[in-house]
Amino acid sequence: MHNITTEISRLFDTTVKIVFGIILLFIILAIAIGTLQLFITTWDLLAFKGITGHYIDLIADVLTLYVLIELARSLVEYFSSHKLRLTFIVDAAIVFVIREILIALFKHEIKVEMLYALSAFLFVLGALRIASVLVYHKEKELHQR
Repeated sequence: MHNITTEISRLFDTTVKIVFGIILLFIILAIAIGTLQLFITTWDLLAFKGITGHYIDLIADVLTLYVLIELARSLVEYFSSHKLRLTFIVDAAIVFVIREILIALFKHEIKVEMLYALSAFLFVLGALRIASVLVYHKEKELHQR
């Protein structure tokens, strides 16, 4: 019975590594393509006469790439520690929410209620981020003893 459980556990770990590896490969590909498109978009900005309407797209693209990078970091961390670090995932979520707020504010398309709701959500994500860092350092401290 113990051998079957061990084999199933090993199969599960291998499957998770393969799936996360494939996801990481696609994220890296998306980051590379996004970076190339960002450079192309930046050169296209030189041709426009006004600056206001086109920079929001550039900011949104940069923040989207940052979200992808944070997600990739969480997967890379998984391969070294076999744990998903919550801090990287929460960082990506915070940047994503801030990205959405910035875009909506810039386009004047956000209602006060939504701004309050997203602000409360950011507060919760920030508290979760702080708590995850504290727990991580506490775990690290316990393992060093």
